[in-house]
Amino acid sequence: MQQEKMKISSHREIASQIFELSLEGELVNEMKQPGQFVHLRISESIEPLLRRPISIAEIEHRHKRFTMIYRADGKGTRMLSHKKAGETIDVLGPLGNGFPIERKKGEKALLVGGGIGVPPLYELSKQLVKQGVEVFHVLGHETASKVFYMDEFSSLGKTYVATVDGSLGTKGFVTDVLDQEDLSFDCLYSCGPMPMLKALENKYPAIEGYISLEKRMGCGIGACFACVCHLADDPSGTKYRKVCSDGPVFKIGEVMI
Repeated sequence: MQQEKMKISSHREIASQIFELSLEGELVNEMKQPGQFVHLRISESIEPLLRRPISIAEIEHRHKRFTMIYRADGKGTRMLSHKKAGETIDVLGPLGNGFPIERKKGEKALLVGGGIGVPPLYELSKQLVKQGVEVFHVLGHETASKVFYMDEFSSLGKTYVATVDGSLGTKGFVTDVLDQEDLSFDCLYSCGPMPMLKALENKYPAIEGYISLEKRMGCGIGACFACVCHLADDPSGTKYRKVCSDGPVFKIGEVMI
């Protein structure tokens, strides 16, 4: 983990309220595992007080550059959306434990993302494909104007999209796509809203799978206990994991969703 003021190399809106932000700096050398995140200090002033956790969508070591995709729907992220190329941002990271990617060549992996849970799956898919894994993507969004990176995901493997209003792809949720397509795979990876993760856990109880949880965080390094979740196999209900430092990725069935 390092802290660095990183330079913005590009920043643009790629869908409605969805922004792609690329930063350059030495901290990229520490980024190895897809599914990790960084903690951004948005402003030099006291507002907003807390840093903002944002997942890593792509890592480019050769250019010492990484990319994040975020939704501007709160005070901090709306302020972030006004940053321009050439400015700097205080970055702490990489943080957390990401997706395990040790797979055998020829295996099949299903990657399921919902909303702003889609971005970390892009770097994951790239690294799996590099290992010779065949990937399928099922990506869920509210509506067509919120959809992003379809071409990028499609270049890596078969990609399905679901929108709640039916304006693009299958009308409904990612589970509707999965019911229709009946895909066969060796491992499941997912990131997105809790109801979606719970539905996947129920649908594939016997499949090896990993989920990335989205939780509000304070410190991002395991000190403040703002993001704890309980273990699934603890009848006492007193044992927990911290999403920021133990996760955000957990094996399916490890924590309560």
